[in-house]
Amino acid sequence: MTDFLLQSPRLGFRVWHESDLSLARALWGDPAVARFIAVGGFSEGQIRARLAREIETQQLYGFQYWPIFLVVTGEHIGCCGLRPHGNDPGAPEFGVHISSRHWRQGYAFEAASCVIDHAFKIVGTNALFAGHNPSNTASRGLLTRLGFVYTHDELYEPTGLRHPSYMLARSQWPPNLALNPREDRT
Repeated sequence: MTDFLLQSPRLGFRVWHESDLSLARALWGDPAVARFIAVGGFSEGQIRARLAREIETQQLYGFQYWPIFLVVTGEHIGCCGLRPHGNDPGAPEFGVHISSRHWRQGYAFEAASCVIDHAFKIVGTNALFAGHNPSNTASRGLLTRLGFVYTHDELYEPTGLRHPSYMLARSQWPPNLALNPREDRT
């Protein structure tokens, strides 16, 4: 794969296609990933709907949670990107989902850094919103290392939980990285 929308040293990003259902199944059907995003995981219909929603978001807004691939092998490892959030078009939601077999290799931090840089420099957003399942301590650590600042708890309907929520202003990017970015576990 060489037609990447975005690329970091190890990762390439492209848009989702209708033909990517098997990739979507492998990611959102991974119980270790799904437990943080939806109560009881995702059904086949919910995975199809999620894929369709990502494709529609790209068409409407020019961004989505883009699928991520290893540059060297072309292996799909997850997704990372943006989606609309709330009533502020200048502050989309940032998110990253990495397949559990690829956790603890620094991919979430690398993907996130690439997407955040793109959001501020190319998309032109003023700020980013992010949230995480309260039991996902790795995501909390990742957001903190990226410079996101906790602002409030917000109900996330797919889990029925109040998720810790954060903002990252363009002026806060890039963060001062005192920690090793390869320490992330997501």
